Amino acid sequence: MRALPTRKPIVLVLRGGPDAEREVSLMSGAEVAGALVESGLFTVVDEVINQPTEQQLRDLVKQHEAEVIFPVLHGPWGEGGGLQELLEELDVPYVGSKPRPARLAMNKFATKKLLAQDHVPTPPAIQIEPEDECDLEPPLVLKPVDDGSSVDLRICLTREDIEAARAELHPRRERLLAEEYIDGRELTVGYVCGDTLPLIEIIPAMEYYDYDAKYVRDDTRYVLDPELPAGVTERCRELTLVACRRLGCRDVARVDFMLDERGPWLLEVNTMPGFTTHSLVPMAAAHAGRPMPDLCAYLTQTALDRSPHWTPMNVRSSFD
Repeated sequence: MRALPTRKPIVLVLRGGPDAEREVSLMSGAEVAGALVESGLFTVVDEVINQPTEQQLRDLVKQHEAEVIFPVLHGPWGEGGGLQELLEELDVPYVGSKPRPARLAMNKFATKKLLAQDHVPTPPAIQIEPEDECDLEPPLVLKPVDDGSSVDLRICLTREDIEAARAELHPRRERLLAEEYIDGRELTVGYVCGDTLPLIEIIPAMEYYDYDAKYVRDDTRYVLDPELPAGVTERCRELTLVACRRLGCRDVARVDFMLDERGPWLLEVNTMPGFTTHSLVPMAAAHAGRPMPDLCAYLTQTALDRSPHWTPMNVRSSFD
């Protein structure tokens, strides 16, 4: 019988990155690092990065003798496949999805096309570039095809709104997603290692759940296990599992929905959701009796167990 290891594995927490969500990543990564320290199960190294090369990442791993990496980056490079491609070359296990699922999930239009194979309902949408006509009628939502945290999201009620939003956004966003505006209740479902977490309903004090409502303001309401029409909770959980499996998500994700009289509409899949004090996956996990230290330790150990160089530990007993 193999003996359990007598020392703590070294986990390298990465945060920062070059994307618009850098500040969120800095907050998320600090919370993850603190939670892993609090768990008492790991030796934690916390590193702020910009956009390192593969060699620079390799040097970081060697410098700290890291045995597992927890990359807590948000945005097109940090969670959209760029960083994951570098991590794949390091022969060190890491938390989160592999490059292809990360790229697919970051591209909202590609996600819609893929999920259509499983008849997952998503709002009708088109992808538009500066020279394209917008054939979708308002009201609609304009947003980047490949970014998150409601960065550069605009709700357009008229044709004039659409033209004004495009004039503002296209100079810095070559491709935009024009998507039917769903007027309804906003729901989200966390995904951890093949299971769903309790549903959360998001009730922003302002018009919609934008960047400030997510990370700055304290007047957004979060309702855990909200009262919903019959079958909606089960349907959202089912669609979450279908989406994560179809995309190939690994370890952790968050799936966002809008609910109207027709039922739930899947908006997007986030392969590295936030871990800030305002974030929804840690909130849902805590509601299910899985506090932040347990959640982060579970995800880290799940990644570490993929390494042939480490003897599995019994971290899951406190999480399952």
